[in-house]
Amino acid sequence: MAADNPSINLGRTLGLAVVLASDAPLLLLDENLAIVAASDSFCEAFGINPETVTGQTIYDLDHHHWDLPRLHSLIEATLSGAAEVEAYEMEIETSAGTSRCVVIKAQRLDYGDIHHTRMMVTVIDVTEERQNEKRHKELVHANATLLHEMQHRVANSLQIIASILMQSARKVQSSEARGHLNDAHQRVMSIATLQRHLAESKGGAVELEPYLAQLCASIGVSMIYDREQLTLTTSVDPVSIDGDVSVSMGLVVTELVINALKHAFPGGRPGHVVVGYAATGDDWTLSVSDDGIGMAENAERSAAGLGTRIVQALAKQLRAEILVEDAAPGTRVSLTHTAQIARQVAANDEAESAAV
Repeated sequence: MAADNPSINLGRTLGLAVVLASDAPLLLLDENLAIVAASDSFCEAFGINPETVTGQTIYDLDHHHWDLPRLHSLIEATLSGAAEVEAYEMEIETSAGTSRCVVIKAQRLDYGDIHHTRMMVTVIDVTEERQNEKRHKELVHANATLLHEMQHRVANSLQIIASILMQSARKVQSSEARGHLNDAHQRVMSIATLQRHLAESKGGAVELEPYLAQLCASIGVSMIYDREQLTLTTSVDPVSIDGDVSVSMGLVVTELVINALKHAFPGGRPGHVVVGYAATGDDWTLSVSDDGIGMAENAERSAAGLGTRIVQALAKQLRAEILVEDAAPGTRVSLTHTAQIARQVAANDEAESAAV
């Protein structure tokens, strides 16, 4: 008979020895799902008495708390050869009133004896790991909520500061001081708009088209007094960009648009300013164009003032090249980023650092 086959008996003996000597939480079951052997690590992990565990079915464990429909399905499917459970996670309520999260792996052992099968079951308690994962997710969510709230408060504070600057600009007598305060007001308002938009994006990628449209709307409200005379529009490819990149681009647009609205249309001259963005793969061009008085009359204002220095610094940060062109009529200022330009800007940075 197959049961008397020495190789089969040896296989069963070896299987029993492996389970008993294992540091892993293992169960060896017979064809009736009775426990033939249980490793000490299994008994210790689940509070099972090693002296009474043998002979029980797996469903009898912990006062029948393992008698679960899902476990029945898994074990029976494995025993019949219809499936092999690699890693199935499930919850088990213990007799102590606690819940244990376990990962079960079941494997039928083939000894060549169809009448006396054996099954190896590995049961790993992952309760602590899942609790840690849950706490981590809750902490991440809580931090994200706090960051979101902080961003809104920062945006609100910036708007308050902008209002104070505007009030101060109205009170000062010096036209030069008033101009500087107005410039500061515009920059603070733009940063507040950027901050609010980033808060709404919840730290993820920023959709550039509505982002720049909202920014330009904010600038237009405070700088364009006659919308029939001056218009500010956007022409932006529908792309999403990283939040840090969007901040730099927003600041560039702020400086260039403010510059165009202040200087390109003197004496109430009508005109149009367009903010553009076009991308092909990783290459992109950000531009601000106007149809104002043009480069010849604006040459003096192209000197490296604060706004120009800000744009130059941001262009370097974006690994982009600045180009100022005569748009005939008007002026077009663009920042272009390509892989080649990025390498060149990086090389120039290294050379400047080495020179210092």
